[in-house]
Amino acid sequence: MSANSPVRIGVQVQPQHAEYSAIRDTVLRLEDLGVDVVFNWDHFFPLSGDPDGLHFEAWTMLGAWAEQTERIEFGTLVNCNSYRGADLQADMARTLDHVSAKGGGAGRFIFGTGSGWFERDYDEYGYEFGTAGSRLNALDAALPRIRERWSKLNPAPTRRIPIMIGGAGEQKTLRITAEHADIWHSFVRPDALAHKLDVLKRHGDAIGRDVSEIVISNELGRHGDDERAEALHAGGVRLFTVGISGPDYDLEPVRHWLRWRDAKNA
Repeated sequence: MSANSPVRIGVQVQPQHAEYSAIRDTVLRLEDLGVDVVFNWDHFFPLSGDPDGLHFEAWTMLGAWAEQTERIEFGTLVNCNSYRGADLQADMARTLDHVSAKGGGAGRFIFGTGSGWFERDYDEYGYEFGTAGSRLNALDAALPRIRERWSKLNPAPTRRIPIMIGGAGEQKTLRITAEHADIWHSFVRPDALAHKLDVLKRHGDAIGRDVSEIVISNELGRHGDDERAEALHAGGVRLFTVGISGPDYDLEPVRHWLRWRDAKNA
């Protein structure tokens, strides 16, 4: 993507260890602060802290976010393809797109998706865990069906819903990303980013796609990790995500990164 593309900040409001009222209020505060995107995650149990602590489901929450917000984009970082059929995912995404369209404008939903990885989610909810390869194959098969369903739904989505794909596997994930993604999200270190982008470009060349149009997304650290952020920016990252967890969602790191964003975009 262009080196002149603006920096954007996304905040993952991790839906763990907090009452829903705290999550709702945090999303409103983030929109007021000027964050570009809010995300949750698609798990059924906490990923840190008490493994049986408070937790809420992702997609139903997104419906509330679509209605309560006015400007901010939103989505899941990332959806687990294994839990829901491809056509159902497409219909839910289209519905969120319309719910979030305000004042005759376009929707604001970002379809972030991945193959899934947290085995407890599968075991306790009765889904087949399979292997990393089988889950990636399922994602590969689902994405064309999702796009086809979007072309059939009445009403159609208000816009071309952006697809974000998470993961950095070179043989499958980056090939799927080259074919389908508008945004690629990973936790790749700055010193490994150039190699991964070269792999992504080779996959794009093989299918005839210019992958420079894909927005590169990565995770920011806490307040004070500016050196890493600068290195990621120099490597081409333009969407930066910050994770915050309950019970008390600390917004000070978010404020720091918003100031950093504004300085980069000045």
